[in-house]
Amino acid sequence: MQSRSRRSVLAALSAGSGLGIAGCLGDDESVSVLAAGSLAVVLDDHVGGQFEAETGIACHAEYYGTNAVMRMVSDGRKYPDVVVSADAGLLRDRLYDTHTTWDVSIASNAVGIAYASDTRFGERLEAGDPWYEVARDADPGALAISDPDLDPLGYRAIHAFRLAEREHGLDGFAEAVTDAAYREPQEPQLLAGVETGNRAAAVVYRNMAADHGLPFHPFPEAYDFSNPEYADRYAEASYTTDGGYTATGAPIVYNATALESADSPDAGRKFVRFLANASDLLRENGFETAGFPRTHGDVPAEVTDG
Repeated sequence: MQSRSRRSVLAALSAGSGLGIAGCLGDDESVSVLAAGSLAVVLDDHVGGQFEAETGIACHAEYYGTNAVMRMVSDGRKYPDVVVSADAGLLRDRLYDTHTTWDVSIASNAVGIAYASDTRFGERLEAGDPWYEVARDADPGALAISDPDLDPLGYRAIHAFRLAEREHGLDGFAEAVTDAAYREPQEPQLLAGVETGNRAAAVVYRNMAADHGLPFHPFPEAYDFSNPEYADRYAEASYTTDGGYTATGAPIVYNATALESADSPDAGRKFVRFLANASDLLRENGFETAGFPRTHGDVPAEVTDG
């Protein structure tokens, strides 16, 4: 199904409300959200509180790598009302037909390196050395990536390494840096090692560096996965997880859906609608919202209608 335009989606989603939910005090007292770890700060500190203030519905969220989120839902280990993914294609591949038939895309992001300034790694970046030379010369474990078998940020790091190898003519670079990197199994903890001094740097989304007050060295658009104009180039890289899912490089798109099996389906749909209208909050916290929101699939009328 084709996505609807930003103008038509915004008009429908925002009809009759401030951020899209005014007057929706229903019987639901809370909504449970299972989301990508990179959304933890913006949902906990900003979106969740405003949603409760406007609707009277408390937001209770848990955060994991998106691959892990999909496994938890598919295996029946978690029963959230709402799922928010850092990879729109992954949500559609794993949850469509069995758990949902629709989603709303809400934002994009960019990949780069967050680092500690008082490390050799950080000093070299700030001196203008190419990041790939710094990463190649770093001690094993100095650079962290999220676990690519659990999290799109992890396989996007590997995609970036592989595309950088081509872009800069670096024979053997991707394999060497991937093998030397520390793999963090809990995406929300990816920057903890940098903050405590156990790691020098980590491959992260732009908003994550801002969340933790760390300097951020962006990758070029040719492999930061932020620009749809580079979609064909991004697609030249791929990674197959230990579960057999092949992730092909693509522009970053976050999306959300309310599950058919939700305990509080009305609250779930209200939360997705609210999140789709939270572009200002997302943008203020490091996400890219131009061109969003967009709908996909059989989106319920409660999500789009006034």
